Amino acid sequence: MARTYDLAIRGGTVVTPESTDVVDVAVDGETIAAVGPDLRGVTEIDAAGKLVFPGIIDAHTHMALPVAGMRSSDDFLTGTTAAACGGVTTIVDFTVGAADRSIPDDVDARLGDATSSVIDYAVHAEVIGWRPGREWEFRDAVGLGVTSFKFFTAYEASGRRTPPDEMAVAFGALAEWGAVALVHCEDERLIASIAERLTADEIGRMETLAEARPDLCERSAIVQVARIARETGCRTHVVHVSSGLGLEAVREGRTAGARLTAETCPQYLLLTRAAYAREDGHLFSASPALRTDDDREALWTALRCRDLDLVATDHCPFTRAQKTWCGDFRALPYGLPGVETLLPLVYSEGVGRGRLGLNDVPRLLCEGPARAFDLHPRKGTIGVGADADLVVFDPEAPWTLSASDLHMNTDFSPYEGHEVVGRVVTTIARGAVVCRDGTCVAQPGRGAFVERQV
Repeated sequence: MARTYDLAIRGGTVVTPESTDVVDVAVDGETIAAVGPDLRGVTEIDAAGKLVFPGIIDAHTHMALPVAGMRSSDDFLTGTTAAACGGVTTIVDFTVGAADRSIPDDVDARLGDATSSVIDYAVHAEVIGWRPGREWEFRDAVGLGVTSFKFFTAYEASGRRTPPDEMAVAFGALAEWGAVALVHCEDERLIASIAERLTADEIGRMETLAEARPDLCERSAIVQVARIARETGCRTHVVHVSSGLGLEAVREGRTAGARLTAETCPQYLLLTRAAYAREDGHLFSASPALRTDDDREALWTALRCRDLDLVATDHCPFTRAQKTWCGDFRALPYGLPGVETLLPLVYSEGVGRGRLGLNDVPRLLCEGPARAFDLHPRKGTIGVGADADLVVFDPEAPWTLSASDLHMNTDFSPYEGHEVVGRVVTTIARGAVVCRDGTCVAQPGRGAFVERQV
């Protein structure tokens, strides 16, 4: 007699980075128990005509992030609710670093913030105000299940920048532990040099953002970080690559022997600096700045040819009121919403327009981030023994993207009015349906912290 599982997703086209097959997926408890034909479950989901992806991993989010006296408008409950509705089953957020606290203390505090999550979460640890001699903080954070650490080459005025000599010491320590360094790459000295020459008129125009933080500052910082990564042997990840020049620096660093991975974000794939000239252009404030059409096309090509390893959102939403224009592009909070629209936009703009193959979707949104951040094989794959994180996706469903129909806690979308083809039908996280037909059905606090090991 055929075995009956707790849950069976039947008749869908299961898409992995290596294959596309019409097979069933069976779940017992919280894990995948079988993949194959004619599987039955106590509960069954009819996925005929639909795609079945591994649960999406958004490896770069900022829930409830303190910025300039305010907080990003999604907390862990609203943000993970929106994520679940977009097919995301795991996020990797960040601690809130401070020079007067240790990294392990930051981890403990952030895990307290995240207890309302409806999907699973891991955290990257921010390295703020760290000094050589405190290498024990990395060791202890790794012991807490945190294996990735965020550095900045910019934002010196706020104390976030790590100087190159101290970064080299930190990377050396991380290399000993097998941990990952994430780096926000913009050249602080170049940005400061440009800022000194800005006129009052330029400061009062939103379009100046793209000129004040040009692609050259991204390339310059990546070159320096890649050199430190090569010299120390540290696994290093470059976040939110936005430009063709940045891509060149990533390629060069890898060729020279640096252990680099890199990501881009939907905003750099879909938007350009022309958005700043709009009447509401201030709503598009983000760092790095938006670039050109040539940069967009270079990023899409890099995704297809594997020069970029994953797509993440840098989800950091604010409301219109929080982004009120005060006559100075520097005074705005920087960040855009995106956790809920990651999968639909990558599918529609990538696969739908022939820029990506279907198998690239799970490679870039599931397995790529899982491998980069020590979540694989528990996350990011459809395999026996993996967490039963799955997305049933209708590849033919047309819809118009509007903030009013989304679940992110903001009143605008940078993609407002964008025509999309492809929509999440059902999201399953650790064996339980958490979203069905656009409605989150998970209880607050259902998500769990994912401890990682190097």
